[in-house]
Amino acid sequence: MTNLPDVEIGVIGGSGLYSFLDDITEVPVDTPYGPPSDALLVGEYAGRSIAFLPRHGRSHSVPPHRINYRANLWALRSLGIRQVLAPCAVGGLRREFGPGTLVIPDQVVDRTQGREQTFYDGIKRSDGAVPGVVHVSLADPYCPAGRQTALAAARSQGWEPRDGGTLVVVQGPRFSTRAESRWYSSSGWSIIGMTGLPEASLARELGMCYTPIALVTDLDAGVEAGEGVTHDEVLKVFAENIDRLRPVLFTAVKSLPSERTCPCGDALAGQETGFDLP
Repeated sequence: MTNLPDVEIGVIGGSGLYSFLDDITEVPVDTPYGPPSDALLVGEYAGRSIAFLPRHGRSHSVPPHRINYRANLWALRSLGIRQVLAPCAVGGLRREFGPGTLVIPDQVVDRTQGREQTFYDGIKRSDGAVPGVVHVSLADPYCPAGRQTALAAARSQGWEPRDGGTLVVVQGPRFSTRAESRWYSSSGWSIIGMTGLPEASLARELGMCYTPIALVTDLDAGVEAGEGVTHDEVLKVFAENIDRLRPVLFTAVKSLPSERTCPCGDALAGQETGFDLP
């Protein structure tokens, strides 16, 4: 790929988060894994270049289990991006994680199935490269510097964010049964979503920093009596909080370190990938 802009920071999120950027340029990116969810939207904020990638496409037409996560992360790295912020809507698995709570989790549990989980599957790619056997550590799945930046950004904007907690990622697109929800809660997990994996693990496989910023939009079905969570409820609460979430995101963008000293970039040290990273 040629003539791609050089960008510092990537944001994977939904609509309404890039409206304050100046002079947005739409950048289509081809990858060995097919097309990403949408063209990347590149602009600037506070002197830093940003690329936004609508996780579900700008028309919200891609369900969580059909997102091309590998293409999304590869496309961001192709622009030179090494730090990724990932705002997302989640459900609360405890009453203290109610709607409107902002969580910067520090752990994740995978309850998905059938998703392409790795770049290193040994299968020849469309460009002829054959991935090697690579094992990266995901003991601490999120960038420590990114987490501290996101927490500080939230506090500076008047939030009282939750520092830490476990995000369980389910397959979707359906919501949980009450039994499943109670199981997750009894396991000590904090919040539940549908897109956090394999985003986080693929970012680690590319040596990228990845930081989730999770907004709780509802209490999950096993936590509260009633009809259970609905899609309309999720969208309503997220829309009500978007104006509060946006300055947190942009403050974090402005505050991310220009030089990385975290361990994320060394995830591939000493391992043969079988292809050149972009």
